[in-house]
Amino acid sequence: MQTYGYTEDVLRAVQRRRVQIDDVANAVAARMERQRVVHEGQRRFAFLVEESVLGNGLGDVDTQAEQLDHLLSISALPNVSVGVVPTRLGRTRMPVEGFWIFDTTQVNVELVSGYLTITQPSEVAMYADTFTVLAEMAVYGAKARALISKALDTLT
Repeated sequence: MQTYGYTEDVLRAVQRRRVQIDDVANAVAARMERQRVVHEGQRRFAFLVEESVLGNGLGDVDTQAEQLDHLLSISALPNVSVGVVPTRLGRTRMPVEGFWIFDTTQVNVELVSGYLTITQPSEVAMYADTFTVLAEMAVYGAKARALISKALDTLT
């Protein structure tokens, strides 16, 4: 769900922390290529984003605005569900890393030091459970778009 500019800013920040090799351009290109599946075929996608990420300050105003506009566009696709987990007190569950679930067979986890691929069914189930809990906390549709738009409005 990331734009080219936002992805580049994210990966540059990671590259500065982790490695001397500058392979950001290739990594951005690979991520952009992977996004094509959202627009192809009959696959369905469910994305969750923490509200705090909407205003994380990464990059400049133009990059952030483009990213937030892109989230609004993606959320309107018929095969995509975008939930925003509102920032509020009293939460008892929160992931400590970003993760992507692929059906029921694989989870990819992004850590500071690299990526993990989880295929053990019991571990995949743990991530599915975490996703379910966060999905129940999220808002969708007009409420999600309102939070994204609010973040966009704060840029100007």
